Amino acid sequence: MNQISWDDFRLVRGISESGSLVGAAASLNLNHSTVFRRLGALEAMIGAKLFERSRNGYSPTAAGQEMVALAERMGRDVTDFERRIAGRDEKPSGLLRVTTNDALFNYVLAPILASFRKAFPDIQLDVLVTNQPLNLSRRDADIAVRSTYAPPETLVGRRIGPSVWGRYVSRALYEKGFDLADESNTYIAFNEQFGGVDVFDWIEKEIPPHRIAMRCNTTVGLAKCIAQGVGIGFLPRFVGDQHPELVCTDEPMAGRGAVLWLLTHPDLRHAARVRAFMDHAGVELSRRRAVLAGNGQGEGI
Repeated sequence: MNQISWDDFRLVRGISESGSLVGAAASLNLNHSTVFRRLGALEAMIGAKLFERSRNGYSPTAAGQEMVALAERMGRDVTDFERRIAGRDEKPSGLLRVTTNDALFNYVLAPILASFRKAFPDIQLDVLVTNQPLNLSRRDADIAVRSTYAPPETLVGRRIGPSVWGRYVSRALYEKGFDLADESNTYIAFNEQFGGVDVFDWIEKEIPPHRIAMRCNTTVGLAKCIAQGVGIGFLPRFVGDQHPELVCTDEPMAGRGAVLWLLTHPDLRHAARVRAFMDHAGVELSRRRAVLAGNGQGEGI
């Protein structure tokens, strides 16, 4: 029997995770026909059926489940090895993956990334902007710049300071005699893809469903919709205060705002490129603590 390759294991794991050939093709950057052909060839080679096909998608057989479990274990071993090797570099150079959310990227981090590149031209940045936390243990990214209440215990890093949220309304509505207590006011909330901050749970608890006019998963887009009068919305002060067309009515999350962190995996904290970014970004973000806390325009924004 021919030898099963690592790509074969990744193929089976991809089909199992997505439950379809189309989903596996997207995650593996292949086309549907290639996935179909490779699965058929693999099943023929090992002489066993790996998936049951039904209207609900592809479900792994006993043989398929065994192969998926082995693929996951192999994947963890490969990732662990890559992290350990990456943590041994001595010169600040190479590729550095940084993940953050859209608000921090657009309103805080852009100039910091620019100054970092000038200071360390041998480091190539790959910035992943998402409002969902990525898994640093799987090396989805090397460093996370995140506002969170409880950073994962598996990560290490630096606490920058509080990030205060406010309740905003468009200035046009505010100047017409806006009354926060008026229950006819509608709200813009976050959808389930938005994670990491307690304001999401606060909205779901305090605002009745019939008053939710819209949901979205982007803070930057939320600010635009508030300005257009879609409804009241909650924004980090460092975002809302940059928009003259918005008015902060109050801070319902005062004392409970998220905290900004710089985080990395313990295996990577001694890597030269990681140390360089943590030190540089740590200093620059600390200079902007007043802005993050909603206490002023700050420096560099």
